Amino acid sequence: MGFFDFMSDAGKKVLGKGDDAQAVKEEIESSFDELPVDGLVVEVNGDTVTLAGVAKDYPTREKVILIAGNIEGIAKVNAEQLITVEQISEENVREIPEEIFYTIKKGDNLWGIATKFYDDGSKYPHIVEANIEVIKDADLIYPGQTIRIPEIIA
Repeated sequence: MGFFDFMSDAGKKVLGKGDDAQAVKEEIESSFDELPVDGLVVEVNGDTVTLAGVAKDYPTREKVILIAGNIEGIAKVNAEQLITVEQISEENVREIPEEIFYTIKKGDNLWGIATKFYDDGSKYPHIVEANIEVIKDADLIYPGQTIRIPEIIA
């Protein structure tokens, strides 16, 4: 899956202050302790961000997509050229797993979202952990934010 839709009227305000592509790139890179993508290239064309480079793993790829998409003014993220080390490794060639993203609605809370996806609200910490770059405080989520719903491995 290469194109992702987001709500352009929600998210962090980083565009319109100069070089939008550089602002998005800096937002992505500053959200991680170490650089998340080797050779990260960001292009902004209107309300669409195109990402390219090699992410260290699938969860990092998904987080980079979410960070870019949760910027106010961005409606689409094209990640067709954002690949992972696993994809280019000859020993471990495989397809990108299907991402599950959820856009937070008014009245949502993490317990309810966990109940919806896992049939168990007490599993909401898995959602927080998978979205630590987007959810800074488990008690503060906002309508319009898009988050990743991770697969829980028993």
